[in-house]
Order: sequence, then structure tokens, then C-alpha cells
Amino acid sequence: MSEAIKKSEEYEPKILIISTVGSYVGIDNAGGSRMDYSTNTYVMKVPDPILFKVEFYIKAYKMGYDGILLASDGNDGPYKNTFPRLTERVAETIEAMKEEGIEYQRIKLTAICTVCHKHFVRELNSIINAVKDLGPVGN
Repeated sequence: MSEAIKKSEEYEPKILIISTVGSYVGIDNAGGSRMDYSTNTYVMKVPDPILFKVEFYIKAYKMGYDGILLASDGNDGPYKNTFPRLTERVAETIEAMKEEGIEYQRIKLTAICTVCHKHFVRELNSIINAVKDLGPVGN
């Protein structure tokens, strides 16, 4: 067995999920539906991820998170024009990540609705698999 395959099988990335209140319902429904997904995830329910500056995301990686999934309401959220601003914030964060030597695949923005529990699990597994291939931050 190659070292890369062995590493990805043993390594379970730590994922921070920052969720809007609306998206949280979809995430919670995944658990309520007993859908299988990594237990090494940590969910923060917030009014909107746009509240966090670029430095917050960089600090999260430095504190040991291997990936960040931003679960948003998309354009259906209660706050006007936050999704376009959030996409800009993610682009700014990716630039800051590059400057810090952190791979851009470690952050993902997705829209999760209140009934999108299957979509949430697919998106979460997608970032987990991407991060598993990269290994821990800083390696």
C-alpha cells in the first residue's frame, strides 16, 4: 500500500462548518435522518458567514481546522445582498490562504436549504475528500 493511500485512510480531517440559521435546518435534518457523515465536524450557526473577516478564516486553519465549509442560504437568505458579498469574501480569503501557503481546496461555499440534507452530506464529503488528499494544514 502506498504511503499516500495509507495516510488518507488514517487521517480524518477536522472540518469547521459555518452555517446560516436557514442552512442549519438542512444540516440538522441530515442528523435527524440518520445520514452517515464524519463526526470530526464542528458546526457554528450564525446569522450569516459574511460577519467574519478574512483573518477569522486564516486563524481557523492555524488553530487546527483542515477545511471550512460555508453553508449559506444563497440568494434566499433574509439579509439583502449578503450572498454576493460572501462570494467576494471567499475570493479574498482564498488569496490570503495562498499567501499563507494554505491550499484553496480547503474552503468551500455552498447553498444549503432547509430540506437539502442529502446535498449537505454530498458537499461535506466533497470537502473532506479534497482535504484528505492534501493532508493536514502545513504538511
